[in-house]
Amino acid sequence: MAENKSASFEASLASLTEIVTELERENIELERAVDLYRKGRDLVARCEALLKTAEETLRAAADTAVPGASVAASADDEIPF
Repeated sequence: MAENKSASFEASLASLTEIVTELERENIELERAVDLYRKGRDLVARCEALLKTAEETLRAAADTAVPGASVAASADDEIPF
């Protein structure tokens, strides 16, 4: 499983799902499990970063889509789409 720093969210999530499936096997060797865990943590961090970027993009689009809006969304507000 080659690591791709430019992988999409969907590809990263699919790789993470594969890792979880393999880790759930009962007969996995410890060294392999540790390696998969490390790769999984990297993928989780990647997915979180991609989601944060997408959220920021949507917030910026929502802020500019409504001219004259006086109340900006706070960090805790949900985006309505």
